[in-house]
Amino acid sequence: MSATLTQMIANYLDGSRLIRQAVHGLNREQLLARPIAGKWSTLEVVSHLADFEPILAERMKRVLAEDRPTLLSADENRFASALAYHERNLEEELALIEHTRSQMARILRTLPLEALQRVGVHSERGPRTLEQLLTGAADHIPHHVQFIHEKRKALGLPA
Repeated sequence: MSATLTQMIANYLDGSRLIRQAVHGLNREQLLARPIAGKWSTLEVVSHLADFEPILAERMKRVLAEDRPTLLSADENRFASALAYHERNLEEELALIEHTRSQMARILRTLPLEALQRVGVHSERGPRTLEQLLTGAADHIPHHVQFIHEKRKALGLPA
């Protein structure tokens, strides 16, 4: 395995630590609060991440297992409105993220570098390489963690 792929996997795995760190010390009331008008609560953000982890992993798995598979899009707002995000358990959501990433990392570690160029065709965005999918998945949690930090600040809590 190349140093590049090793670093990509490390970045991907680090998301679990980042999200746990971002929500550390929050009580249920703080998790459910919407201190920024029109934005999701922290629990909604975590639930979104937990719902999309298996989707992102499935896309990578299909690219590895199939030739130019179709990768279906998913509407995050429809998920949020239909899937009881405020009824979710924070620990379950975090565990799902961690287990999904751990399993996917185990698979990725077995790959030769050239596997990063395998392609799937996203139903809305067109062709995507495994490298693009892995980079996108690795960036997903840090992207959303910044919103959690904003919520913490709006609640008067340290980020």
